[in-house]
Amino acid sequence: MNNQTKASFKREFLAFFRTNTFVIVACVIIGLSIFSPTLIAGAGALMDAMSDIYDEVGVDVAGMTELLGSSAAIGVASSIEIVVGTSLIVLLLLINKAAGGEQKKRAMIVPKSAGLRSFPYIFPKFIIYPVTAFILAVLAILASLPISILLFNVNDVTFSDTLLAGVIAGVSLMFYVCCHLALGTATGRAGMSAAVCITVSIILPLVFSTVSSDYMFNPFSLGVLAASVIYGGGVTGQEFLDIVFSIIFAIGIMVVTYFVALFAQNAKKIDNSGNELEL
Repeated sequence: MNNQTKASFKREFLAFFRTNTFVIVACVIIGLSIFSPTLIAGAGALMDAMSDIYDEVGVDVAGMTELLGSSAAIGVASSIEIVVGTSLIVLLLLINKAAGGEQKKRAMIVPKSAGLRSFPYIFPKFIIYPVTAFILAVLAILASLPISILLFNVNDVTFSDTLLAGVIAGVSLMFYVCCHLALGTATGRAGMSAAVCITVSIILPLVFSTVSSDYMFNPFSLGVLAASVIYGGGVTGQEFLDIVFSIIFAIGIMVVTYFVALFAQNAKKIDNSGNELEL
């Protein structure tokens, strides 16, 4: 690794970890993952406490109350859904600067004038941000397991299934982060890139789940696949192999997005126009 690449890694690392960005991202992903099963269990307890009121108006909530408080799988699955949903949206918005937002600033004049090449500029982004998203997603899903076991009546989730679901959810976050980085750095329009990736992450999983119930080998449905591992009560040997190949396929697409971003960066010039000087 040459000095320019090392300097670029340090720059991205400091820009992410020495600011409030990483702290906010970590708090959002892990915090929402813990809050989600708590919210569901609380809703069940509230409905149970208000059962007399519901009975007076002729509404039977016994079945819903039992469902909301019965299974730890509901708690873990809800955490997965919020990690690959709300947390992903926050993550993509917070890394806008790294995903091409800085290209509209004059902050790029000095490094480009000093000979900053495309590889040192692009490569650290595709390591630091996706890997951090993966680790936080896995930790968040694992953190939801003891909370769900504590809050719900039936423990029907194993650590191995939760870990596998966390890995799948982590790969899902990595996939969208790589797409955001590629599109944002290629166009220099981080806001547009975030909007596209967020829209895709919301719409395409719904479309694919409507068309087919098979989520294998579909990187856009990894979040649904992670939840299905929990709801399904584990996976068979063949299903595990299919999941491994699905993850490998998604990682392959991430590698493609990196080369697309690198090619686009080599083919264009950074827009340093603007009135404000940012160093």
